[in-house]
Amino acid sequence: MPIDYSKNPSSEPPAGGSGGGVSLSKVTLTKNAPSVSLSKQGGGGELHVNLNWNARPAGAPAGGGLLKRLKAATQTGGIDLDLACMFELADGSRGVVQALGNAFGSYDKVPYVQLDADDRTGAAVGGENLRVNLAHAREIKRLLVFAFIYEGAAAFDEANAVVTLTPRAGAPIEVRLDERAGGARMCAIALLTNSGGNDFVVSREVRYVAGHRDLDAAYSWGLQWTAGRK
Repeated sequence: MPIDYSKNPSSEPPAGGSGGGVSLSKVTLTKNAPSVSLSKQGGGGELHVNLNWNARPAGAPAGGGLLKRLKAATQTGGIDLDLACMFELADGSRGVVQALGNAFGSYDKVPYVQLDADDRTGAAVGGENLRVNLAHAREIKRLLVFAFIYEGAAAFDEANAVVTLTPRAGAPIEVRLDERAGGARMCAIALLTNSGGNDFVVSREVRYVAGHRDLDAAYSWGLQWTAGRK
C-alpha cells in the first residue's frame, strides 16, 4: 500500500505568532540541513520513532483489502523492512534493539529504548515503531536508528521509506531514505548524540551498507554479531 504523506501535522505555526514557543512545523533533514537539536524541537518525555514504507514492489497489484495486500506482498516478493536501533549508554554498555533475536528492549529500564511488534509486510498502517524514554537522557550517550531488509529484494529505492522522529511536543523530524542504495540491505538512518545533559543532536545519515557488521564498523560500535532469526 503506497504511503500517504498527506497526513503529516500541519506546517502552519500555532496561533499567536512565534511567541518563543516550539514551532510545530515538520523538520525534514537533508544533505544541506543534516542535523537539528532535539531540545529545540520540544525534546523530553517520550521520543516516538516511526518507519513506514511501501512494501509493494514495482509492478505488483495495487488496491484491495488487507488480506489481498498481504497475499500480494508474499507472492510478489514484497519488501520486509525492520526498524532497529544500536545504543551506547553513558556507562559504556552497548547493544542493539531489533526483532532479530527478540531483542525488543525496554522503555522503563536499560536500554530505555523499546521496539513494538514486528510488521512483516509493510501493510500495517502504523508501520514499525521505537519508543525512547528521554526521562533517562543523561544515561544515553548515543543511538543509531537503522533499517534493514529482512526479506524480499534489496530494493530500498522502491520502498519509499521514511522515518519520523516525533518528540512529546514540537515538530516531527523526518528523514527520507531517498538515495540510491546500490543493492545494499541495510541503511543507517539517524544518529542521536547526547550533546550534554538532556539534549541530543539528531543527524541525518542515510548511509547504505551490506549488513550488521559493516554498520558496526562504520560507527565503531564494537559489538559481537552472530546469525539471528525472528
